[in-house]
Amino acid sequence: MRGKVDLKKELKLLYHPSAKKPDILDVPAMAFLMLDGTGDPNTSPDYQAAVEALYGVSYSLKFMSKKKGQDYVVMPLEGLWWGTPMGQHTFTEEVKEKFMWTMMIMQPDFISEEMVEKAIEETRRKKGLENLDEMRFETFEEGTVVQILHIGPYDAEGPTVDRMHHFTFNHGYQLRGKHHEIYMSDPRRTDPEKLRTVLRHPIEKKE
Repeated sequence: MRGKVDLKKELKLLYHPSAKKPDILDVPAMAFLMLDGTGDPNTSPDYQAAVEALYGVSYSLKFMSKKKGQDYVVMPLEGLWWGTPMGQHTFTEEVKEKFMWTMMIMQPDFISEEMVEKAIEETRRKKGLENLDEMRFETFEEGTVVQILHIGPYDAEGPTVDRMHHFTFNHGYQLRGKHHEIYMSDPRRTDPEKLRTVLRHPIEKKE
């Protein structure tokens, strides 16, 4: 049996990219808990409820697994963002209420569908959340992506996203799929100027 697993360290290229320049890499298929929604993450009750539910079930799974002899570090919150704003590559205040998103947390490969079902029921008993019926556990495979680490406030991501997109185009690729963010810092405990966010986007070779 492995010791305490920290997949952020084992998958360093995926979760600790450079902030100096974008990189192109292939992301393997991984299993996630997921919840969909719409609206401004700063004000949407659905967004806050999704985050609470994802962490609630993720920690239930962690403790369930630990009792079976395998402990691990709960992975960071991730988000897929799309809709008109993402299609225009804009991150302005006036369009945030139009965002569509999937919030998600990656799970280790030893977490089973049966364990997830039990963890959802346990979280339902403890927290009484209404959105747990909408939660799904599925494999997500991005394939080839471009990514970079953004350091600073979420609202200041625009220039970093532009750098990532220009790097993509200059290397003969084009964007596909959904904008992806991985929140490596806890915004409740981190100065906005020090927030660390992995910015990622699936890409493909230009025709």
